[in-house]
Amino acid sequence: MVAIARHEIPERPPIRVEVGDQVEVGERDSEWPAFVFVTSQKGSGWIPERHLDRQAAGAVVTEEYDTTELPTEEGEELEVLHEDLTSGWLWCRAKNGCEGWVPERTLCQLD
Repeated sequence: MVAIARHEIPERPPIRVEVGDQVEVGERDSEWPAFVFVTSQKGSGWIPERHLDRQAAGAVVTEEYDTTELPTEEGEELEVLHEDLTSGWLWCRAKNGCEGWVPERTLCQLD
């Protein structure tokens, strides 16, 4: 895949939640409706809601998730390691070995 648009990452540090972690659930993302903002003992970040078992104000993580995003530049070639097409994101590896989520809409197939 090649980046057709630049992707900038948030200033918030990424978190990794594990199965069984307790999280507080906040707002739903207006741009990415599959995601809700969660806060855990490890920090805060956006997680696909389908990875959570909602319980009143909180939730339990049912599938591990790493919120790391990969910054990209237009024209950069990336290797796709995992597709989450339901959410619209792909887990990619850059030529320098760094990995993270990249919005699918910012990528296209190499010719």
